Amino acid sequence: MKYLHEYRERDSITKIAAKIAGITTRPWTIMEVCGGQTHAIVKFGLQQFLPPEIELVHGPGCPVCVTSLETIDQAIAIAAQPNVIFCSFGDMLRVPGSERDLLAVKAAGGDVRTVYSPLHALKLAEQNPHREVVFFGIGFETTAPANAMAVFLAAKKKLSNFSILVSHFLVPPAIEAICSAPDSRIQGFLAAGHVCAIMGYAQYLPLAEKFRVPIAVTGFEPLDILEGIMMCVRQLELGRCGVENQYVRAVRRRGNREAQAMLDRVFEITEQKWRGVGTIAASGLQLQEAFAQFDAARKFRLTTNTRAGDSGCISGQIMRGQKKPCDCPHFGNRCRPEQPLGAPMVSSEGACAAYYRYDKRYSDRTTADEH
Repeated sequence: MKYLHEYRERDSITKIAAKIAGITTRPWTIMEVCGGQTHAIVKFGLQQFLPPEIELVHGPGCPVCVTSLETIDQAIAIAAQPNVIFCSFGDMLRVPGSERDLLAVKAAGGDVRTVYSPLHALKLAEQNPHREVVFFGIGFETTAPANAMAVFLAAKKKLSNFSILVSHFLVPPAIEAICSAPDSRIQGFLAAGHVCAIMGYAQYLPLAEKFRVPIAVTGFEPLDILEGIMMCVRQLELGRCGVENQYVRAVRRRGNREAQAMLDRVFEITEQKWRGVGTIAASGLQLQEAFAQFDAARKFRLTTNTRAGDSGCISGQIMRGQKKPCDCPHFGNRCRPEQPLGAPMVSSEGACAAYYRYDKRYSDRTTADEH
């Protein structure tokens, strides 16, 4: 596979790692925002290719992980209703709510289905006109256009039995919140290429200038990520702070205008609560009033008993770049994929899941703990 192998070729990776080492004279802390990049970094052992002065820390770029406990409980309550077909991406099923998860609802007889597209849920609504079909619409700017399209088509088809439980997040406000924290130690950022493919990267320019941090838009293969790191390190060593686009094969400065137009047509910006991080102004999306009939939260208006107990999960500190998954005393012991304390252990983009699955240093430890 030419267009995959060339971004994983070892000689190219070692050469760029050597270049990074050659320009590094001081310690630098760089955060990759996207959970997909986190998995690539851990899977391919990229930290081991870097000089010891460079530390990579993990950001809040996992939408499953940052979906609030209240929203999870709301999803569980809706899914438990007798006339509901509740549709979700698979990695949401094991995310713990206050008392149980969506998989437990399914085991108890709830009609919870895994889908791979909101359009699949829309089709189910057409096929089941006498049942309520609810899609759990989570994600960053990457998945939001498809969810907006599903709502737009539902309105066009007059499907009154379709609705969406919205849990959408915007990346730039999260970066601003991280940089504004008094204990922030992040000196550079790797921005997610798929988000920027939709939104472009112009909105990152004022963040780089305001907080004096370089931002490199990168892809998701080892060579992409290392080139993004080199861009950040070069700027840091020269005392510069700008936005560079490594992912030129997919990202343009202004992004995808058609996708943005669909977002603007269906959604509006609102404040959003990020699990483990807090409420961030203008960091989420909600349906516009014209599409309120497709808002599952409004349609069902169920009362939930959310209890934010102390499970011992430190996911908030991990997603703010303050700690690593291996710093958690429960990692691989009380907290495992089959019985997680928090979403980062079960999400396909969660940092804890990446360490548990790919990093032999910690998988060996967890295996030993079983005996």
